[in-house]
Amino acid sequence: MSAPSAESTYPERNLDLDRLRRLLGDPALVWLVDRVRRRIAREQPLTGPVSLASPTEEQRTAVERLLGRAPGGGQTLTVRFDAVDEVLRRSGVSPDGLAAAVEALTGTVTPLRRAREDESRAWQEACRPLRTLADERPGLAKWAAEPRTESLVRRLARTPRAAGPLVADVAKVLRLLPAEPAVSLPAFAARVLGSAHALDDGTPLATLTLSGIRALTGHPDGSGAEWRRGAWASAGLLRDDLSSTVLTLNLRGTPALDWLADTGEPTVLTLRQLTGRSLVAAPPVVRVCENPAVLAAAAETQGADCPPLICLQGQPSAAALTLLRRLHAGGTRVLYHGDFDWGGLRIANVLLRQVPWHPWRYTASAYRILATSTPRLPPLTGVPVTSPWDPALAQTLTELGVRVEEEIALAFLLRDLL
Repeated sequence: MSAPSAESTYPERNLDLDRLRRLLGDPALVWLVDRVRRRIAREQPLTGPVSLASPTEEQRTAVERLLGRAPGGGQTLTVRFDAVDEVLRRSGVSPDGLAAAVEALTGTVTPLRRAREDESRAWQEACRPLRTLADERPGLAKWAAEPRTESLVRRLARTPRAAGPLVADVAKVLRLLPAEPAVSLPAFAARVLGSAHALDDGTPLATLTLSGIRALTGHPDGSGAEWRRGAWASAGLLRDDLSSTVLTLNLRGTPALDWLADTGEPTVLTLRQLTGRSLVAAPPVVRVCENPAVLAAAAETQGADCPPLICLQGQPSAAALTLLRRLHAGGTRVLYHGDFDWGGLRIANVLLRQVPWHPWRYTASAYRILATSTPRLPPLTGVPVTSPWDPALAQTLTELGVRVEEEIALAFLLRDLL
């Protein structure tokens, strides 16, 4: 006979529960009841034989009492579902048969198909705040829809019930990022989530939030304490305000900066110096490079005559982003140059998401000149990315296939600084 659907009901008046408990409720028949429940859950018919290897004497005796006859010897105990169903119907213990009897004893069985459908709907509902967030923040739409994001939610939360509050809190945090001006991570967590430790390392909330921050800011993937510090900082959330710095040359705005600019000496500004005060005056134009060698050469050759220059030293720090945002807001035109390779383009894209800038010899034509006139350049490696400020640049990198570090363009960059 076929397993009943979830909507099927078996009125208790049709069951002789006392006799049913004595017959089928025997602890020695738990194995048989479990097999019935599995068949019902899989929506398979309750027909044919089922076997138990190495049965105990109690299990054999319970089957004999159930069927009214000895089940036979041997190393296995075999029972036909049809025979049990017939006994239960004919005896009046369960006129609706074996499925009704088992559900009366152990509770309704939900088909696995329906359980999977219910669970899938529960996960979709738990992740709904991410879809809402994606509608509000297009920059997070791809991340929210990625299968690996849902997989991360499932791994961290384990159940839809636990995932709901987790995803809601992540959406609440990401909706407010990047923080401008930069703020203390514990203070932000206390204000937004009610606990200064809500975003501590290792918590599911911190792990999922950092995944969203990578998508929001373009911060590269990584691991370890320093990587997490940088990832939080890229969204304006600071573990501290002294470790994040930016290297500059000939910026003005305070007596100390003016004195350094008069002497043509580079300086390092901390995030603490840049937050909450007007430290730097906004020049009409500021140039930004990726490598310290460019700034060092400019200081060495031009000194105090060099126009304002900022060096990212790789991925833009919170201090660098704070400084450049402030300069841009003050009307400064930002010009950028970096390495001609996929890593350099990634850094440029990260900066472009945070601060509008214009290319400073960072175009396809500039790359082609250097790539075709410089011997023995290393091959281009890594995963390609786009170059929105000049789409032809990424195409030309793929075409020529060589890496041009920023130092190779040094002569051209210094000439521009004159």
